[in-house]
Amino acid sequence: MTTYVPKDVQDGLEAARIAGLKKASRLRVLAGDDFYPVLRMWKTGFTVPLDTTPKLRGLVDVYEAGRHLYQCLIVASEAESGEMRYEFKRNTLAADAAPLDFYRDPEAPIALLGSSKD
Repeated sequence: MTTYVPKDVQDGLEAARIAGLKKASRLRVLAGDDFYPVLRMWKTGFTVPLDTTPKLRGLVDVYEAGRHLYQCLIVASEAESGEMRYEFKRNTLAADAAPLDFYRDPEAPIALLGSSKD
């Protein structure tokens, strides 16, 4: 029995695998003004499609269906099986508010009401 697979069949299988990963992932990476699909993501990096994504570098943002997750400093690692792998140099969780530089008492009032003098 032989394990030889013709080149066109192998390319078709690879394209189907990449299309399945694109469809399953809700993650997107924002580089400049353009979004690109993230095929896979793990603790130290992520992959994007090799044929449709330009070379990324520097500071990028990772989104999940419109929600900002991370701000990342990335470096290209290697191209493999139709995917370009990027590794994180820095990966910071995105916050929707600035961090406080003081302790806020959980029992403190949220706002003070003024008197209504006419």
